[in-house]
Amino acid sequence: MWDTLQVTHEGTSDVKRSRKHTLIREYELLRMNYGESIYDFQKWFTHLINHFVDLGRKFEEEELNLKVLQCLDRSWQEKVTAIEESKYLTSLTLATLFGKLREHEKKRHIFEKNE
Repeated sequence: MWDTLQVTHEGTSDVKRSRKHTLIREYELLRMNYGESIYDFQKWFTHLINHFVDLGRKFEEEELNLKVLQCLDRSWQEKVTAIEESKYLTSLTLATLFGKLREHEKKRHIFEKNE
């Protein structure tokens, strides 16, 4: 009975493997869309990472931070460079990184409004 419940809830090994391959592909192709907010990007990124964690994949904080910075569109290049040069990627939590990016996004919107 427990085996049936487990297969019903988690899927067969083929389903798990297919799901894992789909997640890997989404992770590799992940990019922030032009005009997308940091909040929306963070929701999607966190959702994707949580699915990986459910499948047993572990991530180092630095790896996640680098992935986020690589996914940002060109309009973020100055901020990405500043964060990369700060050398705090190993100690920076993902939540702090997204907080800094949201703060920068708000400042950009204020600046654009006042132009």
